[in-house]
Amino acid sequence: MKISATSSGGFAGLAQHYEVDTEAGPAGKALELALKAHNYFAAPPATTPIGADLLRWTLSFDDAGQQRSVSFVEDGQAANLPWQELLAQIRAAA
Repeated sequence: MKISATSSGGFAGLAQHYEVDTEAGPAGKALELALKAHNYFAAPPATTPIGADLLRWTLSFDDAGQQRSVSFVEDGQAANLPWQELLAQIRAAA
């Protein structure tokens, strides 16, 4: 599975990008298990409030042709916490 995380916006406007091929690294299998355990492919979209100074993330997943992208803002909203937790795992695996 290929996973990418890309940021935009934020106060400083600095972009970050992470890519993980779950078949290429030791943390990949744990990341795949986390995705399946939390059923991320069926999860509702994250909420996205308006605000130019908020850091926005887009997470993209490609699992043998099944693709999904979700965007969220790192703002501490409860609805976005599962995505923020997944982002932390992606950062650690990259």
